[in-house]
Amino acid sequence: MFANTQTHAHAYEVALFGEFFARDLKAILNRLTLHTESAAPMHTREILFEQFGVQSQVQGDEPALLRAKKELGDGTESGWTLFSYLKPESVRVHPEATVRPWATCEVIGDALSFASALGYVQRSQIYKRGYAFRRGALIIQMFQQEQVDPKTSLPIPAHTDTLWEVEVKTATQVNTSAQASSGHVQVSTVRTAIDAVLEVQLIMKGLLDLRRQDL
Repeated sequence: MFANTQTHAHAYEVALFGEFFARDLKAILNRLTLHTESAAPMHTREILFEQFGVQSQVQGDEPALLRAKKELGDGTESGWTLFSYLKPESVRVHPEATVRPWATCEVIGDALSFASALGYVQRSQIYKRGYAFRRGALIIQMFQQEQVDPKTSLPIPAHTDTLWEVEVKTATQVNTSAQASSGHVQVSTVRTAIDAVLEVQLIMKGLLDLRRQDL
């Protein structure tokens, strides 16, 4: 088993969120397709872990949760990605979008045992099925959640009336500032990422309400 951790100082995810009913699916698909570079079906399995024996902190904040995600599709599966978020930055600091510290770890091998060895226990799991779009440095995921059959541990197809969820977010970690030295590759900044998700918000205006969420 091998873990490749991506942890950088001041590494964040920038995101907007929305939801819609199935009757609006075609119109939203068409508009997103017109304003993105690529689109593909998505099907993911996500498992949520909590640290065993850790109680809420004195301030009432919950401990950071560990998440594991695997891409599914066409009978093939990707490796697991472990990731964790901290509490989003204050709305006073970033009123336009959700900005939260984000650490990721690519795991080759048995990621679930790896999480267990770190002291985490599984809390829940869900499957997500829908579409994924790419627009520059952003990934736009539009999906319905599928519950898990307790007998088979396989996903149960979502009902046609199940609410669709949308996440517009940075595909990779962004930083608070860019490299200033000449000759160095500049990294995406939080401000640049906020501007990018707000462009999508404007594109979808009148059809889909994308907004900041305190998660």
